[in-house]
Amino acid sequence: MVHGLSHEPVAADWPPLDTRDVEQLLLGYPQLGPLLSLNWHSPRPFSAASLVQTRAATVFIKRHHQRIRTPAWLSEEHRFMAHLRQRGVPVSQVLADRNGETAVAQGEWTYEVHGLAEGQDLYRESLSWTPFFSQQHAWSAGASLARLHLAAKDYQAAPRQTPVLLANFKLCTCQDLRACLQKAIHLDPVLTDYMSQHDWRGELLPLLLPWHRQLQPLLGQQPGLWTHNDWHGSNLLWSSSAVDAAVSCVLDFGLSDRTFALFDLATAIERNGIPWLELDDGGSAQAALDDIDALLDGYASEKPLSSADLLTLAALLPLVHVDFALSEIAYFQGVVGSTASADVAYHAYLLGHTRWFSTEPGQSLLDHLRRLALTRSSGS
Repeated sequence: MVHGLSHEPVAADWPPLDTRDVEQLLLGYPQLGPLLSLNWHSPRPFSAASLVQTRAATVFIKRHHQRIRTPAWLSEEHRFMAHLRQRGVPVSQVLADRNGETAVAQGEWTYEVHGLAEGQDLYRESLSWTPFFSQQHAWSAGASLARLHLAAKDYQAAPRQTPVLLANFKLCTCQDLRACLQKAIHLDPVLTDYMSQHDWRGELLPLLLPWHRQLQPLLGQQPGLWTHNDWHGSNLLWSSSAVDAAVSCVLDFGLSDRTFALFDLATAIERNGIPWLELDDGGSAQAALDDIDALLDGYASEKPLSSADLLTLAALLPLVHVDFALSEIAYFQGVVGSTASADVAYHAYLLGHTRWFSTEPGQSLLDHLRRLALTRSSGS
């Protein structure tokens, strides 16, 4: 998913895949044969990736800098993907090299090679936070997410060790949000330096704390679960180009971690149901309530949602982006060295998205979910 402050794609942070490096990598995959061509370069900014034609197959090769993903860190998501495939979830297959490794170090980079997944990449050029093309797509995406959660229930791996570009919900589950934020910032020298240049206690905490107080009584004992954490049309392949196409494959587990099911569902609403880019043009970003309803209906067709679940979703939404926004700040400031991009993550994403939930469109979305909860509670 590509995002920035406009409707234009964001420039990639990393150089595109190099023919010589791919040729070297493929020596470890004798089953694929030699490189013939690099056919398409992904526009996504956090890594470099291409569709690659070899003598034996078309594969998808993705390259990460080792400051982002070492082989050990990348293998964490690969093991989760393998578990889901064993449970029947249509997940892209990560190929192993001659040594049985799916995450391969080469110089300063870590590579992964995926078999060509089944389906049409309908949302390939979609920017972040753009809606589904149809309510049928939204419904199928919701049902597929629920099936993934059901398949993940018995996956018991520890949380990810990756230090940057990870989506989870560790901070806002703390009883003392102020103390947890302070600790998280203090433990990361990059965040310490960046946040010391901003009045985050005066700017951020007053935005977060009211939502945090509303959420705490509703969290309860949410069962821990490995989740996808970036559920968007561009991370799904589709059975056809029709408006009633179904999800045929799930892609990109780069932000996956151990969280809980409602966090992942709230993230799906935040990713697909709110046209955030309208805010950059002075718009109000009215939520796509019909799409959100379809997403929730699809999810509930596989994994029922109670009244309490819907109320928890409403309380989660203003906070669901917080951990990832801070992770983005650390990435842009500390890895890429772009204070301008870190400023976007802080002002437009972390602060701006939180503020939106106090506006009329934000309140309308939360009220809509609360009304759905009342309907569910009354049984009508």
